[in-house]
Amino acid sequence: MRILAAMSGGVDSAVAAARAVEAGHDVVGVHLALSRAGGTLRTGSRGCCTIEDAMDARRAADRLGIPFYVWDFSERFRDDVIDDFIAEYRAGRTPNPCMRCNERIKFAALLERAIELGFDAVCTGHYATLVEGPDGLELHRASDTAKDQSYVLGVLTAEQLAHTYFPLGSTPSKALVRAEAAERGLTVAAKPDSHDICFIPDGDTRGWLAERVGTTSGDVVDRSGAVVGSHEGAHAYTVGQRRGLSLGVPAPDGKPRFVLEVRPVSNTVVVGPKEALATAEIAGERYSWAGRAPGTGDFPCHVQIRAHAEPVPAQATLSGDLLTVRPETPFDGVAPGQTAVLYDGTRVIGQFTIDRTRSAVPAPA
Repeated sequence: MRILAAMSGGVDSAVAAARAVEAGHDVVGVHLALSRAGGTLRTGSRGCCTIEDAMDARRAADRLGIPFYVWDFSERFRDDVIDDFIAEYRAGRTPNPCMRCNERIKFAALLERAIELGFDAVCTGHYATLVEGPDGLELHRASDTAKDQSYVLGVLTAEQLAHTYFPLGSTPSKALVRAEAAERGLTVAAKPDSHDICFIPDGDTRGWLAERVGTTSGDVVDRSGAVVGSHEGAHAYTVGQRRGLSLGVPAPDGKPRFVLEVRPVSNTVVVGPKEALATAEIAGERYSWAGRAPGTGDFPCHVQIRAHAEPVPAQATLSGDLLTVRPETPFDGVAPGQTAVLYDGTRVIGQFTIDRTRSAVPAPA
């Protein structure tokens, strides 16, 4: 196949490209420039899309003997990922920018251009596997459950999966990938993994949002609506947060209170006891299927609501445009804007953005 290898400058994408070459494919490497003002150097494991990353990707491509290009996707990234991130926080939701990047950049914009240029597939260093099932191609968890990235790939559709290539999915551990990189003479063999939000390299999400969303003071209220404190910007709070609430009125039982809800229209933050974080139901209208759709009605599944969360047995119901999921045991602290990925064993069924939640603990009358 003609393969376009997305090379971030890290060890995973470099080894994935090397395996594609070794498998006999016609491989071209590409690095995506996602920032118009990318930094020169990384800070340890923080940062992404720096000049250093681009040079690391080029050195890996040179070592593999494949053509290499840098494509400027900064405008698309700003519109589809960064602006979406800001808009979601303004609406009181907690978005996952990695999901948006996979959905709209790596497997939409990049894949579209790759197909236009005559490539058969895009190769990445994600840890996930593709299996030919009875109803077509299926997306499954990676062999290394500790590194499994099927959750952040849950946004991919059957059509996109047909043009993807994940060479690392069957690798038992990340240590073996690093060892292989060293054996191949790739200089990124010991390079730290990146983490946090790539466009907020210092990790200060609250400060970054304050500069772009602004700060407007408002009330912190309990579940009965009584004012128990104040805030300087609702966007700085997320469901499940305990610290930094600055409450002026203690709880009647003296126990800590947690953020239960952010209401952007009234600019209020709702707090309450930890047990009220238990979520009995989640639902959303923005869903997609990673292969065969399950059809309308009820179906059993496992649901994962964070990249490293344990999947929970649940019952899902698709009725019209609404997908509703009820876990066997309540989720803990779910926020609108998060992504729920549905599984059947190791197979990804699909995903949806959580629009609404229902607490397992009714509010006091």
